[in-house]
Amino acid sequence: MAKTILSDRRLQPRPPAERWQSALTEISPNKILIRGYPVDEMMGRLGFAEAVYLLLMGELPTPAIGRMLNAVLVSSLDHGVTPPSTLAARNVATSGAPLKDCVAAGILGFGPHHGGDIESCMRFLDGGLSLMRGGRKLQQAAEAIVDECVGRKEVPPGFGHRLHTRDPRAARLFQMALELELEGEHVRLIRVCERALDARQDHFGRPLPVNVDGAIAAISADLGFAYELGNAIFLISRLPGLIAHAHEERTRQAPMRQIDPKDHDYDGARQRRLPEGRK
Repeated sequence: MAKTILSDRRLQPRPPAERWQSALTEISPNKILIRGYPVDEMMGRLGFAEAVYLLLMGELPTPAIGRMLNAVLVSSLDHGVTPPSTLAARNVATSGAPLKDCVAAGILGFGPHHGGDIESCMRFLDGGLSLMRGGRKLQQAAEAIVDECVGRKEVPPGFGHRLHTRDPRAARLFQMALELELEGEHVRLIRVCERALDARQDHFGRPLPVNVDGAIAAISADLGFAYELGNAIFLISRLPGLIAHAHEERTRQAPMRQIDPKDHDYDGARQRRLPEGRK
């Protein structure tokens, strides 16, 4: 009897499934609209960074925001052979795996300590801004959130670097934010945090300037990006670097080698200047 009842239930017509919604891209014969804009009209008129902003945020960026996001994407394009994501891509490439597999391995190499600091820093800064909304002054809020990390003996996210004592990428991003009049409350707070951390340098035994992750975090937050999209911007930025390393590994190196990043020598172009007219 139980089997008969079960069989009867299966024969009953199912209600129509609810249609789900997407506001990103509309596809129809001979037409592709990204956030409402024809992609063929975007091509040649929008830069890649501007198109990324449109897709993620839903509206076209101002020229200033487009330039700023373009600089952010360039800032993390690559950082040599030593990052975990790059080593992961190269190690898979040396096995002879397809390029897509090598790049996928590199993407899986991102984590809280490599590329994940952007979201952590955005949350860290928002904690300080919450204190300011509660009545604290900028300096007081910065010192409070820095001291909280000092008390836990933790380096605040977005500060310090294993190689750079002054991250040139962060300095340039802050310079551009000021020049483009995009310096907002997150950027101002992180600069004050940097000074507060410098005054507490003895706790860590080394200088901890803002690194590129911290600069991207502050600028992304000021541009209105959600926490998760801060990390996504880093992923978009680094993807070409992973492709380049995987391709170089497959074309220049012997297969199945043991990769030690300390053994490598750079043999590319020496330092050169951009052509005149490049701003």
